Formats: sequence, C-alpha cells, structure tokens
Amino acid sequence: QLKKLDQAVSAAHTFFVANPQHLQMREDIEKYRRMSGVKSDSFQDLEATPHWEAYETGVQHYDADEYLQAVARLEESLSEALSALEECRALCEGPWEDEDEEEEMQPGLYEAIAAHYIQVLKCRQQCVLEIATKPGRISATEDFIPSHLDLLQFAYSQAGNQTLAAECAASYLLFYPMDEPMLEKMKEYRTELGEDAAVTARQSIQHYVQRSLMEKKLIYYAVEHLGETFNDPDLWTPDELIPENLKQKHREDQEKQKRETLDLEEREKRGPLPFEGIVVTMDSQQMNGTQRVVFDRVLTESECKDLLRLTKAAGEAGDGYRARRSPHTPHERFEGLTVLKAVQLAQNGDVEWRDAKLLLQASEKSRQIIESYFTPGKKLHFSFTHLVCRRAVDGEQEGRMDLSHPVHADNCLLDPEGQECWKEPPAYVYRDYSGILYLNDDFQGGGLFFTEMDTVTVTAEVRPKCGRLVAFSSGKENPHGVWAVSRGRRCAIALWYTHSQEHAEQDRVKAEELMEQRAVEQDQPDGGKHQGTDGRSRSSSTPRAPSRASKPADERQKPGLDRRQHPKVLRARDEF
Repeated sequence: QLKKLDQAVSAAHTFFVANPQHLQMREDIEKYRRMSGVKSDSFQDLEATPHWEAYETGVQHYDADEYLQAVARLEESLSEALSALEECRALCEGPWEDEDEEEEMQPGLYEAIAAHYIQVLKCRQQCVLEIATKPGRISATEDFIPSHLDLLQFAYSQAGNQTLAAECAASYLLFYPMDEPMLEKMKEYRTELGEDAAVTARQSIQHYVQRSLMEKKLIYYAVEHLGETFNDPDLWTPDELIPENLKQKHREDQEKQKRETLDLEEREKRGPLPFEGIVVTMDSQQMNGTQRVVFDRVLTESECKDLLRLTKAAGEAGDGYRARRSPHTPHERFEGLTVLKAVQLAQNGDVEWRDAKLLLQASEKSRQIIESYFTPGKKLHFSFTHLVCRRAVDGEQEGRMDLSHPVHADNCLLDPEGQECWKEPPAYVYRDYSGILYLNDDFQGGGLFFTEMDTVTVTAEVRPKCGRLVAFSSGKENPHGVWAVSRGRRCAIALWYTHSQEHAEQDRVKAEELMEQRAVEQDQPDGGKHQGTDGRSRSSSTPRAPSRASKPADERQKPGLDRRQHPKVLRARDEF
C-alpha cells in the first residue's frame, strides 16, 4: 500500500518460501511477477542463511551444467556452513540443563561433571542438523556436508580441474571410505594426475571428521556405561564405533535410509491386472519417470456418461467449493462431490442410486488395478475420493498465464529451489499412491503433466479421455500439475491411497454402510461384503491373466536432477 514494491515482493517471497501451501500468498507472488516495475532479483528470502542461499544457487548452476559458477557458490556454501557449525557449537557451552528434575537423588560432583559434558557433546553433534535444515522447514537435508563434496568433485571434474576434483573425492571418502563409485573416481583421478601426485583430503574436512568421531566415541561410552541416550545425526558413523547393543538400531536406520534413497527404478513393481479389457497405454519408461502408468478402458462410454450425470449434482448441491472460483486459479470454477455426499444425495432423491453406486464401483475398481500393478500383496486403502470438475470461466481466458493446478507432490512440500520435497505437515505424508480416472475429453487444455523436481522441466504429458486412469506414487519422484482449462468442463475422479489403515477414508466407510442399508431395505442384500463395489458390475471387465510391463529408464550419470530455466510454479492444494 505504500508503493514500496521491492520490499513488498521480498516480504511476500520470504513468507511463501516457509509456507508454500499458502494459496493467497501464491496468488500475490504471481501478481507481483506480472507487474512491470518488479525485477526478478526482488524476490529475495530475507531469512535465508548465507550457506543455504549459496547452496541453492550453486545447485541451480550445477543442474544447468554451469560448472564454474557452481563450484564458486558451492565452495562458498561449504565454507559458510562450516562457520555456522562453529557458531552453533559455541552456543552449546551453556549451563547444565537437568533433563530429569524429578529425580530425588542429587548426582555427585563427578557424575554432574560427566552429565554436563555429555550434554554439551550431544548438543554439538546435533548442530549438523541445525545447519542442514532450511529456514522454514522442519526436516534436515541428509548428508549435508558430504553432499557438498560429492557435487564439487563432479563439478570440478567437468570444469577440467582434476586436482581439486580428486581433493573433494578424497574428502568425501573420509565419510564413506567404502563407497565404490567414489573409489572408482579416485582411481581415474590418480591415473590422470599421475601416481606420484599427492592427493589428500582437505584439512578442514579432516578436522571435522576426526573431531566428530572423537565426540561420538565419548558419547557412545556414556550411552553404554552411564545410561545416556543419543540419536546419532549422521548416517556415516562407522559401525565399529557403536556399542553392540545399539548396532541393530543403527543398521536399521542405515537400511531405511538406503531404501529411501534407492533409485525407484530398481524397485519398480509390476503386478498382473485384475480385469480383462484394460490396457497399459504408457508405462514408466515411456513417461520418462518411475512409478507412473496410464491405463485405458477402465470405464465404458456409458459409464462415463452416467458419472457425468452425477457431476451435475456436484455443481448444484455438492461439496468441495460448490462451483465457486477454483482455489488454484481465478480463471476456473471448481465443483466437487465426495462418495458420502453422493450417497446422501441419492437418499434424498436428488441423484439416482445407480449413479452413486457407480462412483463407488469405479473408484474401487481403480484401487484394485493400482494395488495389483504397483503393490501386489500389499493392501492399499482409500485415503480420499473426490469427483471433481473444473470449468473455464467465459470471458476470462485471454492472456491467461497460470495453470489449472500448480506443480506439486502429493505427500510432501515441494521445494524446487532447494531441490527437496519436505515430508512434513501440512503435506498429506501418509499418502502412498495417487490416481486420476478421467470421464471426458470435450474441453480444451486440462492435461496432466509431470516434471522434474525443478517444477518446470516437463517429462511427460497425459491427455484426458473417458476411461483413462493415470496412476503414480505420491512422493517427490512424481511432481505434477494440470494445464489450464481454457474452454469447457473437465471432469475426473481424483483418488489417493495409503498403506496406513489408520488414515483410511472414513467417508467411504459411511457411504458403503448407507449403500448396504439401502440394499437391505430393497430386499436385495449385497452378495459378499460389498457386491458391486469390486468394479465388475455394469462393466465389461472380467478377471484376466497376469501381464508384465517394461523396465524404467536408465539412471542418471551425475548427482542431482537435470533442470532448465523456465518460470516456475509451486505446490497448491490436492485436487487434480
């Protein structure tokens, strides 16, 4: 209001970095981007720490293959991070905080000294998590210091400086001395530099590792003999340093981290399809990603028409946003209907029972297909089911530059600048798989697209049509968005699934109970648990034999993701 645009833009950007789910701020950011008096460098994060700012800029240069600029900023980030680490460690030198104030027995002098010192050591060890956590986030970036060295060795190599590349590789091996890819790199560097060339790790990294190991040794002694507890912040801690009674937990933590970082291409599962007539139109390899697939013929044309008839109730009496402006863009109207609301409308006579039942059937059929294909033998529960339509607002499409739904991931907060996806609230962290079952194609725009982590490098696009089901895992490996609906009305059933039964969709349970009650009242009790919700009623699909799909694409040759410059869009809410 004071016309100080630069300060307004930086304030808005700072808030948005820490709150990427805030829809009003997203709209304000987009408004500022279109203003002629606003420069791109006005979008500054006022709370950014020096090492994080340098790190993110360095990663952007790295991903753009600008290696000279990348090494400059990554070196700056590493230096600033180590300085921030020292500042954090100094703050640990405070008074002893008794964590068990209710204990009646007062410790003796030596016990008090030991407890205070161990408390300081544990505080110092946790400082690496402090510097590895981006401002506004809760979760720390794993292996923050080693990752700098990994990126730097590759960047220096590409820039033609093999001496510094070898130095960074040797420094990285201090953390992971048995890392085979890095050991192979070291052999290459020694061959190129000559066997007589002295290749040593950086002095600052040697000091960092030696000091950390010494502190860990003391802490683990206290854990084993003095009853202390310790959550080791590092994945690289040598196994021999950990007491025998704690090794199992440490191994489990390491295995968990390996499973999470293991390339999804290696664990892509392909189970048999439970219905005949359904075809795999595109698999992960054809969609340039992992855990992605497109099925066709999941619904017939007649079934699509029946469900489209049900969508009219979504605009008139449904839930969601009741035909209000979309929460994602002012250029579209949004209509939504849950399965419970559909059954309640059928009870009131506002829609036909068969149409409400078909919504349950179609979504259950989709669940069985996705479960069988991606997670055979492991139960998928509904997390949320929503019949949604997006309608272009007439007269407001000219010059439109936004999306129908900004790029996002379904179970984490996408951070394209940091190339991370933070699995923390308010994200739906319990969601495991997502699906979209399309009902029509008589509209313009509205296609689904997948991107890299940068949210702008499009890797695959899917054109909606009746009976087409797109399914994918809900994590950071599948950022996606929806192109603007510029004409007509796009309708689909949005589906989210979870392996966690405690997060199962309660509205669906109630809807199925009401449907069973209706069947009893009509003297037509369901056969089995829920006759008709297995996807076979009113469909030509019947059980079919197993089929296998092709393997996913080859893994990348360098750390990080390939990113390109482009105006970016960010995560919004969870309606496709």
